[in-house]
Amino acid sequence: MSPLVQLAAEEAENPLIPPIPELVIGLIAFVIVFGFLAKKLLPNISKVLEERREAIEGGIEKAEAAQTEAQSVLEQYRAQLAEARHEAARLRQEAQEQGAALIAEMRAEGQRQREEIVAAGHAQIEADRKAAASALRQDVGKLATELAGKLVGESLEDHARQSRVIDRFLDELEEKAEATR
Repeated sequence: MSPLVQLAAEEAENPLIPPIPELVIGLIAFVIVFGFLAKKLLPNISKVLEERREAIEGGIEKAEAAQTEAQSVLEQYRAQLAEARHEAARLRQEAQEQGAALIAEMRAEGQRQREEIVAAGHAQIEADRKAAASALRQDVGKLATELAGKLVGESLEDHARQSRVIDRFLDELEEKAEATR
């Protein structure tokens, strides 16, 4: 062939397509490297990816479980808080009832003591009135006897007769006083 034809044949070849022997050697090297990677690295990569997926899913499950547990604990605390509030309201109500009962009891005790004092006062007044009436009867009787003795000019010292006369006189005075009322 002539050098010119040879040059034209070289120009007809595409520079982007490699020669066939290089292509075959590159393809064989690619298959060897791909086979090595598929046999050795791909299982390790798959294993690591599976572990990461399980860890992520486990973490999500753990987070969901923790969130569920936290929600449960929150509900328990809310229930305990509501129960504590209810108990506090009940205790407050009991304290108010006990206070009202204590006040009523103290009022009743005060009323009873007042009535005892008033009754004792009435009894004392009645006793004082009787003592005063008795002392007054004696004084009036003595004065009346002395006055009658001075009028008559003799001593009227007979005590039994004197007491009867005085009692009769005072009883008549009391009857007249009551009749005018």
